Amino acid sequence: MSAKRYENNSAIRRTRRVRARIKASGRIRLSVFRSARHVYAQLIDDASGRTLAAASSLEAAVNKGGNREGAEEVGRLIAERAIAAGVTEVAFDRGRYPYHGRVKALAEGARAGGLKF
Repeated sequence: MSAKRYENNSAIRRTRRVRARIKASGRIRLSVFRSARHVYAQLIDDASGRTLAAASSLEAAVNKGGNREGAEEVGRLIAERAIAAGVTEVAFDRGRYPYHGRVKALAEGARAGGLKF
C-alpha cells in the first residue's frame, strides 16, 4: 500500500481524529484495541509517553474470553489497576471502532469499576 493510500484510509483518518481530540484534553488515555477473538485496554500518559496499566481478555483473571462479558471484565480490571496507579479520570480512546458491542461493554465495565470519563 502506498503512503498516500495509507493516509487516505478511512480507519486511519478516524483513529487520528479521535486521538487528536483526546490529546487536546491532556488527560490520561484509556485506549482500546479489539481483535477478532480478544479485547485489550491500556492506560497511556501521552505527556510522558508511558503505559501506566494494561489488561486484556487473554489474562487468567478474565474467564469469559473476548466476548461482551469478557470485555466488561477487562474494563473492571483496567479500572482496578488504574485506581491502584492513582488515576481516576481518563479520556476514552475507542480508536477506529464504533462505540458499540464489546467497546461499549469495556467502557461500562470501567465505569462500574470506578473510572470517570
